[in-house]
Amino acid sequence: MAVSSQLTKGTQKKNVPTTFSSFMTSPLVVKKVNEMVGGKDGQRFITSIISAVSTNPALQDCNPNTILSSAMQGEALKLSPSPQLGHYYMVPFNNKKKGTKDAQFQIGYHGYIQLAIRSGQYKKINVVAIKEGELIKYDPMDETIEVNLIQDDALREKTPTTGYYAMFELVNGFKKTIYWSKAKMENHADTYSMAFNLEKYHQLQEGKIPQNEMWKYSSYWYKNFDAMALKTMLRQLLSKWGIMSIELQMAFESDMAVINEDGSKDYVDNPSVANTFTPQEDAIEVPQEQIQEEEEPF
Repeated sequence: MAVSSQLTKGTQKKNVPTTFSSFMTSPLVVKKVNEMVGGKDGQRFITSIISAVSTNPALQDCNPNTILSSAMQGEALKLSPSPQLGHYYMVPFNNKKKGTKDAQFQIGYHGYIQLAIRSGQYKKINVVAIKEGELIKYDPMDETIEVNLIQDDALREKTPTTGYYAMFELVNGFKKTIYWSKAKMENHADTYSMAFNLEKYHQLQEGKIPQNEMWKYSSYWYKNFDAMALKTMLRQLLSKWGIMSIELQMAFESDMAVINEDGSKDYVDNPSVANTFTPQEDAIEVPQEQIQEEEEPF
């Protein structure tokens, strides 16, 4: 799935403009894409990736090979790069170790749901945020939950979140549910994400962060905590109790990684996640510079 650095060098030798669009439409890249994706779908793939990158100015500054490698990983999983679908995202990352700006491959929780359904093993799967006043009781022994959901969608959207619930039922009848309070999720993010600081998060919620420092809080744990939490719940649920199809295993191993030109993966937020299904995999990108134009990766 990796694209050789010769592709970039090849385009430069022929004096092709150094834009991502020109990179993707250069003969060497087109040939490689057609070999890996297939001639019939090659143009569709190229067009969709150019479109996804064009909506994110910060992504256009990334090493194009890491963008292409991430996109190839998404294509291998048959997931769409469309921000509207939220299957997966290519997120700009300032790689201080290499002195480059790379694209990090991130799967949204919609992507995980798609892969689980596609496996044919899941009869039901769901993950929801529980709002203030909705939870009546959760019994971890029987794994039963009793809630009184707010029926007014507009009101529910404005109501603070107090917890998260995820469940699945396999076609063979096996069921599993988990519930985490928001406090537990906050502690999880604070423990495992290098990009997140709980004290700073609370200050941000209270409006105590000066406007000129807001760029420091571009991690999606700050920008959309609930969506990050929903993804974390699915990862916890599926990796520990679900049936892991080959595609799901590929997704878990590639998520939150910068995919290098040789196909190797750098887990830029927490290096210890390589080839493991451990909680720290839930920690996502660490953009250490001002990146405000990104789409929400969920």
